[in-house]
Amino acid sequence: MIASMTGYGRAEAPFGDLPVTVEVRSVNHRFCEVAARLPKSLSAYETRFRKVIQSRIARGRVDLTVNAGGDRQVKRVAVDLALAKEYHDAYRNLKEQLGLAGEVPLDALISARDVFTCVEPEVDPAALAEHVEALMAKALDGLDGMRRQEGETIAEDVAQRLRRVAATLERVEGRAPRMMAEYSARLRARASALAEGVDIDPSRLAQEVALYAERCDYTEEITRLRSHLAQCEQALTGGGSIGRVLDFLAQELNREVNTIGSKANDAEVTSAVVTVKSELEKVREQIQNLE
Repeated sequence: MIASMTGYGRAEAPFGDLPVTVEVRSVNHRFCEVAARLPKSLSAYETRFRKVIQSRIARGRVDLTVNAGGDRQVKRVAVDLALAKEYHDAYRNLKEQLGLAGEVPLDALISARDVFTCVEPEVDPAALAEHVEALMAKALDGLDGMRRQEGETIAEDVAQRLRRVAATLERVEGRAPRMMAEYSARLRARASALAEGVDIDPSRLAQEVALYAERCDYTEEITRLRSHLAQCEQALTGGGSIGRVLDFLAQELNREVNTIGSKANDAEVTSAVVTVKSELEKVREQIQNLE
């Protein structure tokens, strides 16, 4: 299957009372680069999570975000009884020293600093990492689905453009014999006009046409272009990680087309070359998105 380098996947499931969400995003990149945003409790498992992603993705920048709790995290209220007793004893001592009546009010203890604190629930990092890794697998499945769907769309567009390139090259190849005949006719007409009734040596004209044909011969370029197009078709049919292969082939296609344009001194061929170069530029833009 052909895959794009752009996609998104998400999975969530609670770990006990702790809500956990895993998000995976990917964009274009020459290599596989993973950036992770993890809770502090999972910092030690970043390398492990990177390896999981790299085992499934060949190219692209991947952003992994793990949210364990966040704003919805259930916290526990802890009471420091020893500190509350210290406050109580201090209040009673103050009351006795000042000769005050009554008991120590409860609201005084409640409002005392650090008697009540909110603490995060304790979790086993290893167990949480296992849970996150299972969610990563689901998120990566979603990411893969989006990448493959977009990859198939891109591959079909590239295939259509390459078929148009092949059709245009057919016209360029068929133009070569007519181009030689037209040049021969123009040369004869020009020579006749300049000779002013003097007989023209047919062998000399034939020699000039042959030299022109040798300079303008782009048979080798057409042959190489067909070979490159066949390799592109094979890559698109075979699937897999083909982005770099297609990028290289697109460069070679463009190189051969430029050579044809420089060789052919013909308006029709030049127009065809411009058309082909336009299609190849769009092909190169598209395959930059393929893995």
